[in-house]
Amino acid sequence: MDKVLLKVENLKKYFPVRGGIFSKQIASVRAVDDVSFDVRQGETFGLVGESGCGKTTLGRCILRLIEPTEGRILFEGKNLLELSPGDLRVLRKRMAMIFQDPLSSLNPRMTVADIIGKPLDIHNIVKGKEKIQHVIELMKLVGLSSEHLYRYPHEFSGGQKQRIGIARALAVDPTLIVADEAVAALDVSVRAGVLNLMKDLQRKLGLTYIFISHDLSVVKHICDRVAAMYLGEIVEIADGKDFFNNPLHPYTRALISAIPIPDPTVEKKRILLEGDPSTPIDPPPGCRFHERCMFADERCMKEKPPLKEISPDHWVACHELRYSNIVDV
Repeated sequence: MDKVLLKVENLKKYFPVRGGIFSKQIASVRAVDDVSFDVRQGETFGLVGESGCGKTTLGRCILRLIEPTEGRILFEGKNLLELSPGDLRVLRKRMAMIFQDPLSSLNPRMTVADIIGKPLDIHNIVKGKEKIQHVIELMKLVGLSSEHLYRYPHEFSGGQKQRIGIARALAVDPTLIVADEAVAALDVSVRAGVLNLMKDLQRKLGLTYIFISHDLSVVKHICDRVAAMYLGEIVEIADGKDFFNNPLHPYTRALISAIPIPDPTVEKKRILLEGDPSTPIDPPPGCRFHERCMFADERCMKEKPPLKEISPDHWVACHELRYSNIVDV
């Protein structure tokens, strides 16, 4: 069995909603609600779902960029939520993040040398000439020249900016990298180069990725296992091939049916979902997807389906699998 690097157990993140003249809390946004999964060392674990389903919040909670409300995050066997600030700082060198928008994630007043070198300063890894040499090595690793060392972010293309962000993430020699829509802001022609770079770095450095995306065609290309999120909950987890070839949850099937096929002669049946997702402030009882599901019955409206292992390494949260299986994607 592959070694588990990260284990998330019953993780919740609720954001308070305040109102009134005294700004009292009147409700909560349940951005992440009782999520559990594990990530194995050396794999690329995909998180997919509609915008607003909680993917980015989950990724930031894992790195404790925002504090979870409840649950456990076990990284290399240590619960990140129980660590002191000093211990967390030491362990943070093992984790990093690649942000969605390469422009807004880079300080426009800092040179590339300063941007990539900042993590080295924070963790007191190397200084002086050794630091500059380390930065140059990182730049070469991601396909940038040392001539770019003292340029500013606005002097680079979108793909080059993202490579700078990747080099910054690699600066502290992490084991786990959370890539939040890492190629969503890039031109289609540039995406393949960045994705191939990430795969090459994974092989060379033994990296583990959590790859957050709404683009399922990209996820299909890069991910070993995939989890689908809906309204703060995970509804299906499976091996990459099984996820795309044998989706079981009605929501997952609808997502996959929306993947475009670059062949006008191929006719693909599209599963159209009616209505919009409910608000995470007041999610519906039972299965949160039941208001848009063609197979929902009274049980779905009242009872929350547990995430069950239907077949080896294929987990689904659905009461009505016997019906959803008859729909062709």
